[in-house]
This record gives sequence, structure tokens and C-alpha cells, in this order.
Amino acid sequence: MPNYKYRARDKSGTLFSGILDSNGHDEVATHLDSLGYFPISIQEAQAGFDFSDFKRRFQKIHPNEMISFTVQLATLVGAGVPILSSFDSLMEQTTNPKLKEVIRQIRKDVEGGSAFSEALQKHPDVFPSLFANLVRAGESGGVLDEILYRLATLGEYEEETRSRIKSATLYPQIVVGLLLVAFGVLVTFVLPKLTSFYDQFNAELPLPTRILIGLNDIVQNYGLLILTFGVGAIYGIKRYIKTNSGELFWDRLKLKMPVFGLIFLKVSLSRFARIYGTLNKSGLPVLQSLEIVATTVGNRVIENVVNTIREGAREGRGLVEPMKMSRVFPPSIIQMVSIGEQTGQMDEMMDKVSDYYDRDVDYAIRNLSKSIEPILLVVIGAAILFLALAIFMPWWNMASAFKGG
Repeated sequence: MPNYKYRARDKSGTLFSGILDSNGHDEVATHLDSLGYFPISIQEAQAGFDFSDFKRRFQKIHPNEMISFTVQLATLVGAGVPILSSFDSLMEQTTNPKLKEVIRQIRKDVEGGSAFSEALQKHPDVFPSLFANLVRAGESGGVLDEILYRLATLGEYEEETRSRIKSATLYPQIVVGLLLVAFGVLVTFVLPKLTSFYDQFNAELPLPTRILIGLNDIVQNYGLLILTFGVGAIYGIKRYIKTNSGELFWDRLKLKMPVFGLIFLKVSLSRFARIYGTLNKSGLPVLQSLEIVATTVGNRVIENVVNTIREGAREGRGLVEPMKMSRVFPPSIIQMVSIGEQTGQMDEMMDKVSDYYDRDVDYAIRNLSKSIEPILLVVIGAAILFLALAIFMPWWNMASAFKGG
């Protein structure tokens, strides 16, 4: 379906322009007229290379910009500003060209009759499924402003968590990076000179030294091939992770990672509790809430657990029994959910569950460096020992041979 550029005026005489997908000029004019706009010009958009569109493909939208967009939209919607006028205001305030273009496209879709959540789903690279599904829940329950505030809070918390994890892992990354650089310098520059010196004595080199020499030969002869294979492998793995089976495999692997696996699990369970409590408070049915939550927890393994809980609720077994069978939720959390079911205060109890997990995640991140430190010491110690043996063992052997001679 071709695109048509148009210029029109509204009832107050304000001039504006945009682009619509349509089958012809008459259809565009009819659509504008139905919205109360007076068309001035309608032209078919010419296909061709647009450098601005090409440039926008490589632009990034920082999480803080998304948080700001969500907070501002929640404020406007909560104040009773019409959704289209809210988009106009946000386009004026947004400085990121890519985000501004996305807002413009969303406005066009909503103006054309699409629901806000449907318009969001057309931009999965900007708005994840969590955002679109929660907005859909807000539209259904009439609590869109509350949902948007909740999304902003979630975004702030997750961005803070990512920043704290980066800070906690910065030192180990620097240490490992320097170790790799030292290893590369020894293998590339130091070892070849030592090897030529050792060859003069026709002595058999120790195993660690032979391993290093073999690595050096491999890098010298097949370095470009290894680099090409590595880049291809990374690309293939990323493509595989985007498939259903690959995503499930990666999410299962993340939960089994030492140190980090428990953090990933608690973050997902905190999100489950927080979102379910919000949806339950908005008045959505339990099954519909669980269906939405399953797609927003951010981990396919936990998503399958939530779907199992949903099936149990559909069969009339409530939430507690399926949660026990999942072996994911600790007994204290299951007990809190049970109390929520009995008292009818599920949303309050879910908020408490989320707070419980948030505290656990905060504690785990604060102690992340301490948890990584033993592993890091073992890796560094083993690497230094191996390098020392590879470099100095031949000297010791030759010294012993000279003494014996």
C-alpha cells in the first residue's frame, strides 16, 4: 500500500502535515475529512533513498529517554489531556530524532483508529512486549496513567540494576582484560625470542611451554580464519537466541549461571509479582492477568512456570498449589500468596512479594564483587601459574643440565 504525504488544517486553522498508508488520494481526503481536517495538498510519497531514514536506523534510544517519555505521557494522560494532543506535546519536547519519528508513527496509527497498544506493537525494537502488553491491560482496565507510571518505575529500577551490576563487575572486567593483554604480549613477542634461544640447545621443552608455542603458531598461521569463524559464530548464536528454542535455551542457561543466575531469577519473580499485583488491582480477571504477566516476566523459563500456574487457576486449583509444584517460589512467598487469596488482598501481598525480591536483588548486587572475587582469584592464579611455568621451567631445566654437566 503506497504512502501519501498530506498537509491539512484543523478547525482552528492550525497547519500540520503527515504521512498515511492508503489506496489513493480520495481515500486520504475522506479519512482527513472524517477527522475534521481540511486537506490542502495530498501527494504520493516517492520511493527512494532517504538518508535521514537510513541514519535513524543506527540511532539509539537511551533507557533514560524511554523513562522520561513514559513519565511525561503518564502525566498528560492522568491530567485528562487527549492522547493525540499528548503525542503532539511529546514530539515537541523530544530531542532524539528516532524517538520523535516513532511517536509520530504511533500518533498516525492511533489517529487512524488503532489502539495505543496495537500501535506500540509495530515498534518492538523500541517498545518491548512488556510495554505493549501492560498498556493493553491499562486500556482494558481504564488505568492507563497508573500503568504508565508503573512502567516508568520498572524502567527506572531495571536501569539502576543494570548500572549497579556494571559497576560491580567493572573491576573483574579490567583485571581479566589486562590478563588477556599480558597473555597476548607474551605469546606474540616474548615467547618467539625465547623459543629461538631454547632451540640452540636442542632440549625438550616442558609441556606448558609447548602449549604456548602451539598457541602462538595457531595465531600466526590461522589468526584471520579464527577471527572470521569467531565473528560468524557470534552472529549465528545471536540469530539462534532469537528463535523460540534458542531463547528458551539461553534463558535456562542464564538461570544456571554461577552468582548471576540467582539475580536473574529474583528479578523475574519480582517483575511477576509487581505486574500481577498491578493488573489484579486494575480489576482484570485472574486468567487474563496471568496471560499478560507470562509474556512480560522477561524469561521463557519463568514464563512457562506462569503459564502452568495459569492452567492450574483455570482448573480451579488457585495459585498456591501450582506455585508449590513449580519449585521456583520459596515457601515464604507461597505463604504470602496464600494469605492474599484468603483475605482478598492479593495486590497488596504481591507488592510485598515484589519488595521482598527487590531487597534480595539489592543485597545480591551489593555483594556481587565479594561473590566474584574468589572465582577471579582462582582464574588469575591459574593463569599466572601457567605463564610462569611456561616461561621459567625451560630455564630451570637448562640450569639443572648445566650443573649436572
